Amino acid sequence: MGAFETSLETTIARWHGIHPPNEPGKRLAAELADTIAAFEALRGTLVFEDEPSSFEAALQATKEGA
Repeated sequence: MGAFETSLETTIARWHGIHPPNEPGKRLAAELADTIAAFEALRGTLVFEDEPSSFEAALQATKEGA
């Protein structure tokens, strides 16, 4: 088991008082590290829209001094 998995199990045990129940649970915890890394790799590359949403436009229009 890697350092991430050990840290994850320790944190879960500390906060919730439970331990991974079975091998599939341990495997899913190990895969979580890959999922987190994939999201971190996308940081700074994702944008919601090129234009502000209508809600954002409404906020800007009602801002004091506008």
